[in-house]
Amino acid sequence: MAQLNSAIPPGPLADKWNTHKANLKLVNPVNKRKYKVIVVGAGLAGASVAATMAELGYKVDCVVFHDSPRRAHSIAAQGGINAAKNYQNDGDCVYRLFYDTVKGGDYRSREANVHRLAEVSVNIIDQCVAQGVPFAREYGGLLDNCSFGGAQVSRTFYVRGQTGQQLLLGAYSALSKMIGSGGVVMHNNCEMLELVLVDGQAKGIVVRDLISGEVTRHAGDAVVLATGGYGNVFHLSTYARNSNGTAAWRAYKKGACFANPCYTQIHPTCIPVSGDYQSKLTLMSESLRNDGRIWVPKKAEDCGKDPSTILEEDRDYYLERIYPSFGNLAPRDVSSRAAKRMCDEGRGVGPTKLGVYLDCGDAINRLGADKVRARYGNLFDIYKEITDESAYETPMRIFPAVHYTMGGLWVDYNLMSNIPGLFVLGEANFSDHGANRLGASALMQGLADGYFVVPYTIANYLATQKPGSAPSADDAVFKEAAAKVDETTQRLLNTKGKETGSYFHKRLGKIMWDHCGLARTKEGLEEALKIIPELREEFWANVHVSGSADSLNQALEKAGRVADFLELGELMCRDALTREESCGSHFREEYQYPDGECKRDDENYAHVAAWEYQGEGNTPKRNVEDLTYETVKMSVRSYK
Repeated sequence: MAQLNSAIPPGPLADKWNTHKANLKLVNPVNKRKYKVIVVGAGLAGASVAATMAELGYKVDCVVFHDSPRRAHSIAAQGGINAAKNYQNDGDCVYRLFYDTVKGGDYRSREANVHRLAEVSVNIIDQCVAQGVPFAREYGGLLDNCSFGGAQVSRTFYVRGQTGQQLLLGAYSALSKMIGSGGVVMHNNCEMLELVLVDGQAKGIVVRDLISGEVTRHAGDAVVLATGGYGNVFHLSTYARNSNGTAAWRAYKKGACFANPCYTQIHPTCIPVSGDYQSKLTLMSESLRNDGRIWVPKKAEDCGKDPSTILEEDRDYYLERIYPSFGNLAPRDVSSRAAKRMCDEGRGVGPTKLGVYLDCGDAINRLGADKVRARYGNLFDIYKEITDESAYETPMRIFPAVHYTMGGLWVDYNLMSNIPGLFVLGEANFSDHGANRLGASALMQGLADGYFVVPYTIANYLATQKPGSAPSADDAVFKEAAAKVDETTQRLLNTKGKETGSYFHKRLGKIMWDHCGLARTKEGLEEALKIIPELREEFWANVHVSGSADSLNQALEKAGRVADFLELGELMCRDALTREESCGSHFREEYQYPDGECKRDDENYAHVAAWEYQGEGNTPKRNVEDLTYETVKMSVRSYK
């Protein structure tokens, strides 16, 4: 049975992190170069931790399946990054950011981790400005801020609609410096396929070179996973198509607990699905909700009309009506469910009737088109490119879509999993967002973990390991792990079925969306738990992977990731079925108030569910970490 010791330090919440840092074990500067840290992933969390660890003097191997870290999916984050700077003098502070994040997560995150995130947020902006990130500025030259859902202050720093890209370029510049100095050895086009444990501790990985097909073994003193989320289990999502859950899933199958896998964020501001041919969805940034008003026609018979012909009194600005305190800046989960209710009532718009309007007309009239273009121009360009419609002239159509996963590998306060030596950062872990992530907090968490948390806490672990004692990649345990990778590869190649990995992925995605998506029911989840294993059995009997293992083979890559999704999807449904409450983005239709809001069960479910692998064919074990709220009182989450 896994031991879930959260390692939360004692003392007042506001003092925990500084006190903890002062008591962590340290590594002598001369000894740092005797330790090697393997970092998997090179997005914001991976690039920042790799660069920082190398800057401190450690040897770092960084593995990424892209041809360059600049292709990491962090670049797709459009809207902004939160920090409690209070530049707008509107009452913001560390405590308010902490409180908004805990409330936004529907009281299902760990208080101590969230408070630390709010504390270090103020350092992130200074770090990024020093790296040259071109944040938007006011006329006088000061950094500008906008608002995001779930907050009543303006704390979001942004770079037009390309914040993630610019932050990643800042982290990439720091990483490039350390690559150039020899502190980081980069392994591009390499996908992690196995975690290696030595005496129960994470000491290495096995990777496949996606160009040559070569399988190689990498040994070190600790492993850091910064591999993002698993939302592509739904097939259609806002993730890049290559995003996957394989690294985290392989770690789970070696004993790392997977926490709250059912917590999937549905983002309300996505361009609606337009047909069966689509392979992914495109997001319109939540930042648009600062100036865009969301509405549907009051009468179903008006839904097919040109929106410009629908009179103001015939429009239902439903977020402003239902949630007057927050209006169009209600949190993502709340806004997504509200959009679904409007469509369920028969008032959806667009060809499929699964859409609502995001209308920037008032802002254009108030500010002028040039001002709106300066704030959001590239988002309007993206919308025009995809829909062939100008959002300057007609409202955007949007609908909820899978965007982020709050679940992930369980970690303690030090961001170490229950496997000693395995650290998990950013979206790949579970710790900071609870059952729902507020907008502009993903970039904040990734950079906080990489720049300001793990560089301290990993030393506490490494100090317990003898310098220079890392195992050899030629040890038997590494060879066994590589043989297991080869075995799985050959199994995929030798099945000789008739259907591609994409065929099974698409079918799985529909099952997941229908039964474990925007809303869940007991009956639907039980049905999913019946048909997913059947689909997985069919996959292993009928998948077709062309080509060979010793060259570039994207069909092989895809099939391996879909095999993992088929197992992960089942765990997500099992977790959703077991959690008999509604909280945040986990909405069980059986548990709601008369007005359609989430009905939590704090007496029975104020905990983290951390699932432990029990071997192939066996039901995983559900471990529990109780959540205690010493500072924030758990209450009904209301944005009205």
